[in-house]
Amino acid sequence: MARRALICGVTGQDGALLAQLLLSKGYEVYGTSRDAHMSSFENLVRLGIREQVNVTSMVLTDFRSVLQVLSRVMPEEVYNLAGQSSVGLSFEQPVEAMESISVGTLYLLEGIRFLDRDIRFYNAGSSECFGSVSEPANEATAFRPRSPYAVAKSAAFWQVQNYRNAYGLFAASGILFNHESVLRPERFVTQKIISTAVRIAEGEEITLELGNMDIKRDWGWAPEYVEIMWRILQHERPEDFVVATGKSVSLREFVEITFRELDLDWRDHVNVNHDLYRPDDLAVSMGDPRKAEKLLGWKARYHVEHVIRKMIEEKLNG
Repeated sequence: MARRALICGVTGQDGALLAQLLLSKGYEVYGTSRDAHMSSFENLVRLGIREQVNVTSMVLTDFRSVLQVLSRVMPEEVYNLAGQSSVGLSFEQPVEAMESISVGTLYLLEGIRFLDRDIRFYNAGSSECFGSVSEPANEATAFRPRSPYAVAKSAAFWQVQNYRNAYGLFAASGILFNHESVLRPERFVTQKIISTAVRIAEGEEITLELGNMDIKRDWGWAPEYVEIMWRILQHERPEDFVVATGKSVSLREFVEITFRELDLDWRDHVNVNHDLYRPDDLAVSMGDPRKAEKLLGWKARYHVEHVIRKMIEEKLNG
């Protein structure tokens, strides 16, 4: 029989790409949304897999809702990709960030413990937990969260470790660094840059407004990153893994490469707006993925130049 997977947060970039991957591996895939009757599941439609995914409503901050879905679906694997996904938005809605990420993760873990079944649990961790780093962060690097989003993700990470150690659950976190695709909404800066640059190249007279362009990030290709989510749950024992390319570039370089790919000079089209600066931001974020390569055989094939090129191609063709 096909293995059954439950993807919490199937409407987002990672949820949709993971659903596509699991379907290709023969899984029976269930996906949750806060209101499945009202959601358009746009990303699933875009990938051509909407009819293959069984969708159901689940409110992560309501334990009864979580337990009901787990009991009804009875999955062998649960992927927790739900909750607030924007660092910037978390500064405006810190309570929602903590509840949807930390409390939501706790309810899933407790629901799995309550059912007492052999369920493998993947938790979407975040590089934001490390804060700004002076060298590539690995699994032993201390957390220094500097946003409500990062604080919530840090709490969720430790909950996963606690349930693994105290209750024997197969629960693991992937500490993912930035990973992009055309499925990102435009509130994410990379999608904003790509979309605006393509519109300018097509003749629109608009200006790209950005905040701090000196920040450095480790950007990867999202379809590659969902592959390791699956690999983490196939590992012989539950462990946490840093997922990154190991290469960090500034936002200014990201912009420069994007405009150059479109035969444009970014300096003619970009304006730095100090109103877009975050209250507290990371100067440098970069990961060390050697453990993932050693134990899971995973290594990023696409780096930032490839990511930008593929996003532009998909934007132009889509």
